[in-house]
Formats: sequence, structure tokens, C-alpha cells
Amino acid sequence: MWEAFLIIVLAFVLLIGTQAFVGRPYVIPSASMEPTLHGCEGCANDRIFVEKLSYYFSDPDPGDVVVFEGPDAWNVGFSVDRSSNVMVRGMQNLVAAAGLRPNTKNILVKRVIATEGDTVQCLEDDPGVMVNGAETNDSFVKYPPDMEVSPQTGSAACGGEYFGPLTVPEDSLFVMGDNRTNSLDSRYHLGDKLQGTIPVSNVKGRVRAVFYPRFHSVPSETV
Repeated sequence: MWEAFLIIVLAFVLLIGTQAFVGRPYVIPSASMEPTLHGCEGCANDRIFVEKLSYYFSDPDPGDVVVFEGPDAWNVGFSVDRSSNVMVRGMQNLVAAAGLRPNTKNILVKRVIATEGDTVQCLEDDPGVMVNGAETNDSFVKYPPDMEVSPQTGSAACGGEYFGPLTVPEDSLFVMGDNRTNSLDSRYHLGDKLQGTIPVSNVKGRVRAVFYPRFHSVPSETV
């Protein structure tokens, strides 16, 4: 009896330790990272594995797909559906902690486009999103786009409205969704105190794979 109890406790401690320091699963409930995530017909709520070890030794690079906690300005209107029943709510939170349903915090996933010191923009005459004067790779961007873009305020090449130029502050990242016209990313928050960027300290880890409802790796792309 006690041996079984100890095994359960040790397994639980090992699970918590692994999730805290090595990696853990998350649920992706939105379509902002299509086609990289939600990339098959009928797929929804992809389960992804997020690895933490890489960023103990270096910061995220452009092209990495990262999971992060939304800064305050990104959390306006954010809420999580939880039961009013204490026991049911406790079970929901436990399942969320295991990464099998959306988290109680505003956990987001986007692709890093620019890092500290980089200047990012997409203006009327630009062929696409520009970083330090060079056009970025958009081979991973969803095409055709989900939404039409008004030629008065933006372009399909920009994936939405024109923006920038913006120089990314120290220890910060500029992130965008691969589904450019359907992503509330750094561009959407340019007017906040962080200018739409996210602190590197908010990053939870790097997305390595989708493991449900199908399996495939999620490599970094050259941006």
C-alpha cells in the first residue's frame, strides 16, 4: 500500500520537475499559427511539446516558434472558462497544468521575427516584412491569407496593415503569427508601453513538435 503511494508521489514529483525544467505540453486553441500549427484539415487544439533547455544557454533566435506569457497589454479581455463547482474547477486546473487543456494564464505561441537591436518594418513600398533593411523569408506564412487587406492601410505582402519602423528594445522580441492576417501579435500592440514587443523573460520555451492530433516536428525557419 505505502509502496504504491510512494511510487505515485515520486512519479508526480518527476512529472512536475520535468515540466518545470525540461519541457511540457501546451494546448494551442487559436488559428494564428496556421499552417505550422493547426496545419491539417479538421485539426483543432493542437497539443505541442515545448522544450525549455535551449533558452537556459541562449536567447531565442529569429525563426524560432516560441511559447510565452502575454504581457499585461496583451491580456485585455482574456478569460478562461472554468466551472463554478470547486471540485470540477480543480480537475480542470489540474488537467491544464498537465498541458491537456488551455492554461489559466494567457499563454501564446508566435514566431520570433526580430530580436533586440533589430529594426523591423513593413511599409507601402516594401516587398514584405523587413528586418534591418532586408526582406524576410515568408515561405512558412499562410497563403492564401485568411482575410483581405485594404490597399489604403496595408498590403498582402505585409500580412496586414503597414507598420514601423521599430527598433526592438533590449532583452525583447518582436513576434508574429504565421497566419499573418489572422494574428493578434506584436503589430497589434505597437501602441503599448513595450511597443508590441515581449520580454525575453516571458518566454516559456521553444516549440519542438506537435504530438496530437497528429505528429510532426516544428523546426526553426530562417527569417
